[in-house]
Amino acid sequence: MTATESFSAKDVMALRQKTGMGMMDCKKALAETGGDMKAAEQWLRDHAKGKMEARTERATGEGRIAIAIEGARAAIVEVLTETDFTAKSDGFVSMADDVARLALTQDAGEVIATDDIAKRIDDVRLTTKENTNLSRGVRLDGGTFGCYVHFDGKRAALVQIDGSADAETLKGICQHIVFHDPKGISQADIPAEALDKVRTDAIKDAQASGKPEQIAQKIAEGKVRKFLEENTLLNQKYVLDEARPVKDVLPKGATIRGFIRYTLGA
Repeated sequence: MTATESFSAKDVMALRQKTGMGMMDCKKALAETGGDMKAAEQWLRDHAKGKMEARTERATGEGRIAIAIEGARAAIVEVLTETDFTAKSDGFVSMADDVARLALTQDAGEVIATDDIAKRIDDVRLTTKENTNLSRGVRLDGGTFGCYVHFDGKRAALVQIDGSADAETLKGICQHIVFHDPKGISQADIPAEALDKVRTDAIKDAQASGKPEQIAQKIAEGKVRKFLEENTLLNQKYVLDEARPVKDVLPKGATIRGFIRYTLGA
């Protein structure tokens, strides 16, 4: 340490390990802030801002989905970055989880990149030098929540129910949602025009094969039932026990209010 320096080489190395910035940048930051580590970190953040903003045009095809639940509040978020290597790192996983928890403090609705969220994301941007951003997120209120995040963080589901169900049951339903991608909870969530198209196409096919009108109508109704069994959550065969539909997995008195399914980048 020189007479004019109030920090050591170990301080420079510690700041570099924490921020991911270059040795000379860290040394300058400590010199500018009189060796104050916290102030030096902020100095680096402020002076790196321009460099970080210049990365915003770079493609972000990787990332992670995270979910946080606290009582009758829940949030699901998607944070994107440039490389799979960064997305799988402990620092990125921890940051995504923190962003989801920070989102719990917001009002219900679309998650906004507040200053606290932006700062937490910037921690990773500083360290990795990759373009990283909050892509989307939703905050929900009320009822009971369950969730499932696939091991790679690229698929996840959050379910909201009225009534009570144990965490394992709700996790299983979320696993089902992730792997079967239902288009709605029940027939009420399927647009009437979608069902009309299934019915009309089935009738046309039956008539084209020479089936009588009465038989064609029965075939069409069968196709509609099959469509609903394949596309509505309550009627789909449960992924963990295909001998029964999802509606039979729910405890008595519990109803599904809604669900959110995220696939990374979708």
